[in-house]
Amino acid sequence: MTITESWAWIDRWLSQHAPTTYAVLAPPATDAELSAAQQVVEFPPELIESLRCHNGLTTWANLLPEAQPSSCAEIAANWQLRMDLAEEYDSFAAGYWHPTWIPWADSDGDLQVIDLHRARLGMAYHDGTGDFTNAYPSLASYLESVVESLHTGTGINNWYPYLTPHHELWWDQGPDRQFVNNEPLVRVPTSAQ
Repeated sequence: MTITESWAWIDRWLSQHAPTTYAVLAPPATDAELSAAQQVVEFPPELIESLRCHNGLTTWANLLPEAQPSSCAEIAANWQLRMDLAEEYDSFAAGYWHPTWIPWADSDGDLQVIDLHRARLGMAYHDGTGDFTNAYPSLASYLESVVESLHTGTGINNWYPYLTPHHELWWDQGPDRQFVNNEPLVRVPTSAQ
């Protein structure tokens, strides 16, 4: 499944089951937005394909497990910030950051990165090092796993999809969460239901 096909499937699913979350998906990135961000760091083709589907979110939502997709501008800003910090603290060698990590998604400073050097997707924690323990071989394979999880209700690295009473998608750790912020959660409907 291509990135565009995965996003199209996710869009359809959200519009049917989680319209509140669907409403915060940003429109596709423009050529000008892509060009401005790539003055800072060059994006791989799969990231450009994803950004041409959605340029991040218009406001925070729990759209994906682990981290939320960033806009072109946010990706460039996060990459530059990590480069500056790694240089200032001489932490390239310690595994804190690598110039070939492209931070496509963010979770309060923990970044989900595309590692161009080793062709994988992992995490770069703000107070630690890069973690590729549960790496995906590509952004395409990660998004395909999200599609599969929404389709079957299964988890991704112990993150499971739920729905809130406000018609929002909510990813949480563990297969049997019942509440978030004192509100009930229900597991997503599956193809067998």
